[in-house]
Amino acid sequence: MATTWVLAPYLHVNDAAKAIDFYVRGLGATELSRFAMPDGKIGHAEIDIHGNLLCLADSGYQAQTGDATSQRPIMLYLRVPDVDAIFNQAVAAGAEVIRPLADQSYGERNGGFIDPFGHHWFIGTELGS
Repeated sequence: MATTWVLAPYLHVNDAAKAIDFYVRGLGATELSRFAMPDGKIGHAEIDIHGNLLCLADSGYQAQTGDATSQRPIMLYLRVPDVDAIFNQAVAAGAEVIRPLADQSYGERNGGFIDPFGHHWFIGTELGS
């Protein structure tokens, strides 16, 4: 389980596989994880760029609310020690839930919200083994 907070940009791109390849070849990044969807597109990936976390997904995945603001090219991803406490704190402060907290098959508990200024956030905690 995470013991520190990590804030990472979360990019939406037209071809996440090509983007990962570019960041690996062009910036010396290391691919940490990749979760393919049934259609072959990437629903979520994480890369390390010299100690900095960058998350990305193919456009059309994540942060979908059904309105015109749902497809933003960047989101924010926050990994925290206690996702339930921080998520509930953000909602109490005015965030709109777009994805309720849930344990995910890839070993994380996470959820998403839109802050009062229209920015999409996903926050999570790694599940213990």
